[in-house]
Amino acid sequence: MFLRSRSRLRTAAIAAVVGAGVLTVATPAAAAPLAGTRSYLVITAPGATAGAASAVAGNSGTVWSTYDAIGVIVAHSGAADFATKMRAVSGVQKVGATRTSDIPAEAANPPIPAAASQATPATTEPLRTDMTQIGADKAWAVNTGSAAVTVGVLDTGVDDLHDDLKGNFDAANSASCAYGKLDTRAGSWRDTDTHGTHVAGTIAAAKNGRGMVGVAPGVKIASVRIAEKPSGLFFPENTICAMVFSGDRGFEVTNNSYYTDPWLFNCPDNADQDAILEGVKRAVAYAEGKGVLNVAAAGNENYNLASKSRDATSPNDSTPATRTVTNSCLSVPAEVSGVVSVASITSSNAKSSFSNYGTEKIHIAAPGDSVYSTVPGGRYGTKSGTSMASPHVAGVAALLKSVDPTATPAQLRTLLATQADDLTCSDTRCSGTTAKNNFFGEGRVDALAAVGTGTPPGGGSFENTDDVAIPDAGAAVTSSVTVSGITGNAPATLKVDVNIVHTYRGDLVIDLIAPDGTAFRLKGSGNDSADNVVTTYPVNASGEVANGTWKLQVQDVARADTGYINSWKLTF
Repeated sequence: MFLRSRSRLRTAAIAAVVGAGVLTVATPAAAAPLAGTRSYLVITAPGATAGAASAVAGNSGTVWSTYDAIGVIVAHSGAADFATKMRAVSGVQKVGATRTSDIPAEAANPPIPAAASQATPATTEPLRTDMTQIGADKAWAVNTGSAAVTVGVLDTGVDDLHDDLKGNFDAANSASCAYGKLDTRAGSWRDTDTHGTHVAGTIAAAKNGRGMVGVAPGVKIASVRIAEKPSGLFFPENTICAMVFSGDRGFEVTNNSYYTDPWLFNCPDNADQDAILEGVKRAVAYAEGKGVLNVAAAGNENYNLASKSRDATSPNDSTPATRTVTNSCLSVPAEVSGVVSVASITSSNAKSSFSNYGTEKIHIAAPGDSVYSTVPGGRYGTKSGTSMASPHVAGVAALLKSVDPTATPAQLRTLLATQADDLTCSDTRCSGTTAKNNFFGEGRVDALAAVGTGTPPGGGSFENTDDVAIPDAGAAVTSSVTVSGITGNAPATLKVDVNIVHTYRGDLVIDLIAPDGTAFRLKGSGNDSADNVVTTYPVNASGEVANGTWKLQVQDVARADTGYINSWKLTF
């Protein structure tokens, strides 16, 4: 099921064949599946599917698609004992049903989604808060991304005719994997909802003066539709097909704003879910082995993924039932090894109310509240969810790959982490440090840092992480950084990242003091009862020499509340 708001929303013909892992075009079948037909994953050793494929037919099943390079067969059968019999076949490691509902009739001959009627193109392109929050607006002045980089949008599809997307859309590398079989017919990739088009715009909507701009407006977008109709669900065989296709087509990044249905968590002590876990893990590893960095939404249940105990939403394709789960049960693909799991933050850098969290479960955070982006028909709309946070990170990863085309997925993960801006815990459930915690992982993704050192050539970042106590209604205190190695004056877009822990932040007056003593007011006092100041202030310091000692000056001008400067950073 895809993750689009504050709650989890939502061919018996020539099979897709894998030789050395390369998919061929699937031809839809003509006959609809019989009532009671279910889909199964049959897992063997990689490169050893032939014997199991023969056994499928002997046990009242048909082979739907085969991924020999990862040892996965998708089989269909209406026999109640199919899985039991196949588990006894020599060479078969695991077998599991991928759903608790029948295969829909549409699987036999999937209709091509209709092309949306397009609205008149927008005439303005306002700058949005989410883009300034991650520094994307400044990154565009340095590097908008390379057309040699392709981000695969694995989702409900993408409107390839949208005015803000069509210039960056890669039809030759787009397809549908809905129903667990590759379909490369023209238009098969189109949106059957609005979710995938919204995600695509956040990643790479064009910088054309119309509508909105994506994080990496110079990169390419490919659509791999994995949501089925009429259910709108994302079943395991669809995810596997899409991951293998992404690897074979050489995508640099994929965005996965969904969890694999029908189980919120797949538990290894259940034979069906164990096969799902194995199949998806292998497909993700296959894609990464081909050079793909996979980015995924962490989910919208406000759930501690590091302390699992209960699931009352699964299976979501039939009748959910409350069950006990443990930390060995995983949400896929977000909890699969190597996948970058993304939490959502608000415009004030707090955890979004819906966002999942968990120690070592969240890798990074990005804006996901009320994100404005493209929707089908040349239109625009606002959505909230970790689904909206994830494409911000996918876009930054695409910028990183544009800057360094040789970077591996592991290196991209490291860069995303080391360049992220630290965020302070925003409530008592949060644990860890400012540098890394269970709400935000390594912190807020930074697009500006991704295109160099965080600034145009010649820039750099300078940080002081020492705590400085702020006396209650007392004298101003300062924290200093010494800048060196910068030629000439500071930029007109000097970035001042401030992290202050303090109750009732309206008491605080904050100034940046240049080396010559010039003061730049960052924040005045006011009636603001919220806690903490965790934000980035832009300063036009172009009249100041860059090198020298800069100071952050903070004064508490009222009584009863206390705190301290946690850290601050200058980025030139």
